[in-house]
Amino acid sequence: MANHKSSLKRIRSNNAKRLRNRYQHKSTRTVIKAIRKSTDKKAASSLIPKIFSMLDKLVKKNIIHRNKAANQKSKLYKHVNAMN
Repeated sequence: MANHKSSLKRIRSNNAKRLRNRYQHKSTRTVIKAIRKSTDKKAASSLIPKIFSMLDKLVKKNIIHRNKAANQKSKLYKHVNAMN
């Protein structure tokens, strides 16, 4: 265990940030699953801007890599456009 005051504070703040990042990442994955399960093209296309902004925020905060976000956006867009 750490001995310095600053390192103890760093441990606490890292834990808080880790939990926040996990929550944001998990909520984004939940919306992605909702789009994939959806059969209604109109409902899915209305969720597209929301999920794109969520992915961009994850990239901005270095939670996921920018290429992963780009790949997910591309696949979701293809999925929604392929719906009947």
